[in-house]
Amino acid sequence: MNSQPFSSPKADILVVDDTPENLRLMVKILRENSYKVRPVPSGNLALSAIEASPPDLILLDIMMPEISGYEVCQRLKNNPKTQSIPIIFISAMNEVFDKVKGFHLGAVDYITKPFEIDEVLVRVKTHLDNIFLQNQLQQKNQELELTLEQLKLTQSQLIQSEKMAALGQLIAGVAHEINTPLGAIRASVDNLTQFFDRTLEELPYFFETMTVDRKKFFYQLSNQIDQSNDHISSREKRKNRKGLVRQLEAYHIPEADAIADTLVDIGIYDKITDIIPELAKPENDKVLNMVYQISSIQKSVKTVSTATDQAAKVVFALKCYARHDLHNSKELAQINSGIETVLTLYQNKLKKGIDVVKNYKDTPPIWCYPDELHQVWTNLIHNALQAMNYQGTLFIDVFPEKQHVHVKIADTGPGISSENMPRIFDAFFTTKSPGEGSGLGLDIVKKIIHKHQGKIDVNSVPGNTQFIVSLPLSTQEVNSHA
Repeated sequence: MNSQPFSSPKADILVVDDTPENLRLMVKILRENSYKVRPVPSGNLALSAIEASPPDLILLDIMMPEISGYEVCQRLKNNPKTQSIPIIFISAMNEVFDKVKGFHLGAVDYITKPFEIDEVLVRVKTHLDNIFLQNQLQQKNQELELTLEQLKLTQSQLIQSEKMAALGQLIAGVAHEINTPLGAIRASVDNLTQFFDRTLEELPYFFETMTVDRKKFFYQLSNQIDQSNDHISSREKRKNRKGLVRQLEAYHIPEADAIADTLVDIGIYDKITDIIPELAKPENDKVLNMVYQISSIQKSVKTVSTATDQAAKVVFALKCYARHDLHNSKELAQINSGIETVLTLYQNKLKKGIDVVKNYKDTPPIWCYPDELHQVWTNLIHNALQAMNYQGTLFIDVFPEKQHVHVKIADTGPGISSENMPRIFDAFFTTKSPGEGSGLGLDIVKKIIHKHQGKIDVNSVPGNTQFIVSLPLSTQEVNSHA
């Protein structure tokens, strides 16, 4: 596939097989694809090698003298030190392989001999990506949980004085902001779990029963998966879907509506002439569904990556507010990219009833502090969504003018009252209910923009509130440690 959610680090794979030819072939396949491979000819030697240095993945032959692959698997799963290592069984096609027993013992997959190189690499990468993602999630969650505990502890310790109480409100607000990416992570992990619980066992049979034509159709669809699909507005998706339905109906394709929905979710909007004959075949429904599942997994992984980055940036913003880092420096960055990161993070909330209308003009990159500007876009977009109660239209315009780049974020909410307008940038001022905001969001936004030598303006009437951020297009600050 052309679109990969991420690249796994160099993995350590243990291959266990008592047949020298099979062992050499498997080692050759994996090493040619930059994996670290340890070949082992027996079950007993495998247990010793794993105990000494646990690998990332085990490819385990079943029929071996002295101790079978089943027993090796059972011992590893009974050992807390090794029970989380994914195991893929290797079985000859003419051997009796009890799939239920293998999965019951804890194996995650199996490969049949003789080996299909592409199948081996796909299965190996799938399970390495999964374990890498699980480790990454565990690490990020531990870091976030530790940060939250530290914030809560600080809040309880400093609540006694007026100044400390205000700081406690700030901490509570940051903790609330961290829960947003955590929610995105949980939702994505649920999607990943459902895939591996429900679909994983179907993969071997799916690949084994595929004809040459179906394989060609499968890889053709997979190569057209569009990961930029997340950034397309609901209106554009509806327009693209209608176009697909018209094309499919012109060829008298049954269930054109359902197929068009799936194609849009995958990110395929046009150039379907070559695949229409395959879409007309009822037996290719499963191929289309499997490609949809893979696309969904890629989107979930991307969401996790975006959400974990955003959570880290929220913590970074707190650190910036508490103390300035005198050693950070500006770098060239695209304004559009930072805004798209925030929109991706809020994707689930946007789907509930928000239409996003974007108008991005060609704008050169500017010298800025990208992480801090992410906090600006996060606050302004989040405030707009809350003001509309997640029902309305969000307008985002980015355009250059003279020596500045302007970002206009507008919503169709009820507007800001005239009595509140002079105070919206004051620290700790908020019109939200207790616990919903610290009153520091716009204060932080204003400080960050001033740090960039820019300005922020606001215009508001019922049904149209606009925040306009202006940032200089000027050159990099010389010897700046601002």
